[in-house]
Amino acid sequence: MTPATVQLDKAGVAYETVDYDHDPSIDDYGQEAVDALGVDGSLVFKTVVAELGVAEIVVAVLPVVCLLDLKALARAARAKKAALASTTVAERRTGYVVGGISPFGQRQRHRTFVDESALLYERIHVSAGRRGLEVVVAPAAFETVLDATFADLTG
Repeated sequence: MTPATVQLDKAGVAYETVDYDHDPSIDDYGQEAVDALGVDGSLVFKTVVAELGVAEIVVAVLPVVCLLDLKALARAARAKKAALASTTVAERRTGYVVGGISPFGQRQRHRTFVDESALLYERIHVSAGRRGLEVVVAPAAFETVLDATFADLTG
């Protein structure tokens, strides 16, 4: 059980957890999940923490096979610009370690933006809050639990 699964349970959202043995020598966490689980990389989504100016931290969720377009995120958030948050800020604000940051169950609530490609699938994978553990949810879970906004985040 992680804070992510606790939040999903409290919200009454159906999910499945899948785990794999995390190799500490690997730092491409998303690709490790794709390879270990044997699923298409467009179904495994990563969680990225970004800063809008200096005032707001937001969360972006997008396929591990894609790069976050910071301008697209800024447009979706109606901000002038967006930048990746430092590892320290991301871990402090979410309560998770990099490579295991889940959009669910974060220490502080942040506006969340999910790449619209998630809507193409019945279920997608995201981190469940630790390296080597994924939660498989319907894209609607992001709206239900996080009031997330779906947008093109990859440009």
